[in-house]
Amino acid sequence: MVFIIFVIFWACVLSLVFFKVKSGRMAKWAKLFRIVTMIFSISFFTYWFIKKSAVGFVDNSVGLQVVNKLPQTLDFYLIKVDTGKDGNLEPKHIGKIRPEYYRIEYLKMDKSEEYWIIGYLGKNMVYFSQHAVPNKNIDQIVEVNNYINQSVKLSGTAKKTVDTYNYENSKLGIWICLDFLLIFLNLALLLRKERRKPAMSNE
Repeated sequence: MVFIIFVIFWACVLSLVFFKVKSGRMAKWAKLFRIVTMIFSISFFTYWFIKKSAVGFVDNSVGLQVVNKLPQTLDFYLIKVDTGKDGNLEPKHIGKIRPEYYRIEYLKMDKSEEYWIIGYLGKNMVYFSQHAVPNKNIDQIVEVNNYINQSVKLSGTAKKTVDTYNYENSKLGIWICLDFLLIFLNLALLLRKERRKPAMSNE
C-alpha cells in the first residue's frame, strides 16, 4: 500500500515534467506515460476507497461486537495480540461509538487467542480491557459499562502502539493528499485544450 502510493507520487511528478515535452519522438511516449499514470492512479484509489468503505467481513473469523454503555461517546481501538514467538501487536481503529450504539468487527484469529479494547475520551485513554478467545467458533460481545484499566502495564504498551499507529496513518494521509493534488494537476493539464494562437494579419 505505502509502496504503491510512493510510486504514484513519483509517477505523477514525472508526468508534470513530461508535460513540457510537446515535440519530437518523446512527445507521444510522454503523453502515453501521463495517460497510463492517470488511469492507474484513479483506478487504484477507487478500488482502495471501495474496499475501505465495504464491510470488513473475513472468512473463518470471529465476530466482535463492541457496545458503548457509557453516557459519553468514546473513540475505540482494537489490538490483536499475535500468540507466536514475535508477539506482534496489530492495531485497528474501530471508530467513535455513541452511547447505546455498537460497532462490529471481524477478527482473523488463526495466529492469535487474545485481543485488547482501548477507549479514548478526547486524547485521554479512559478504558482498557484484555480479552481471551478460548473458542474461535463463538462470536464475542464486549459491553463497555465503566471506565476501567485492567492492566496499567499492558495499557501503557497499548497506548504506545496506538500512538505509533495514528502517527503512521497521519503520514500516510499526507502522502495521499499530495497524490490527489498531483493527480488533479495532471488531469487538468491533460484535459486542457491548447489555445490556438491567432493568425497574423498581412495588412
